[in-house]
Amino acid sequence: MKNIEIPSYQKDLKILKENLSEMLPEHALNVWNSDADQLQKDQTSILKLKKGDKAPNFSLSNAVNTTVNLYDILKEERVVLTFYRGTWCPYCNLILNQYQSILSEIKQAGATLVAISPQTPDESLNIKEKNELQFEVLSDNGNIVAKQFVAVHKNPESSVEKMTELGFDYNSFYADENSELPVPATFIIEKDGIISFAKSEGGDYRNRVEPSEIINGLNNKI
Repeated sequence: MKNIEIPSYQKDLKILKENLSEMLPEHALNVWNSDADQLQKDQTSILKLKKGDKAPNFSLSNAVNTTVNLYDILKEERVVLTFYRGTWCPYCNLILNQYQSILSEIKQAGATLVAISPQTPDESLNIKEKNELQFEVLSDNGNIVAKQFVAVHKNPESSVEKMTELGFDYNSFYADENSELPVPATFIIEKDGIISFAKSEGGDYRNRVEPSEIINGLNNKI
């Protein structure tokens, strides 16, 4: 199989930030950016599981309400597991699009991609259809699974208020109203359940694990 060009998240992030500055009010962006900077300072112990740890099994509903079990997948192939915030998050949409673009490389390495967020199955279906994602997008109501892998935090009230001002009903994306979100992180889980790669770029959700790092992790180049 011919190798594809691996996208650069940081490169495309610059373009996204420029677009957001043109699309959204400056006062809203200032609040969200300030909150992201503070989360980076506050979140100092993010990964609950690290390289060499055994991943706990879980069963979650996918975008069409079918139950997906981690260990069942591992019977056939490795798993690239990534935690994201929600459909409304432009940085999540960007990174999931980039991960979609390397899906053939992931499959070539004997793995499958699974994305998890606390949003409802309906919203999982929304993000899957909007971005034409061809991998499992699972709903982790209450962050039950996320809390075993990564730190979870409340979405700052100031951020939620700005979303409301702009017409976004934040709570409509979730089955509860506790406003908790996982810190974005990505893991590679081997068929025996052992984690061979675990990384987060910190509490600042604008930064994500580069697609190239996933490919290198799958090919044992990290």
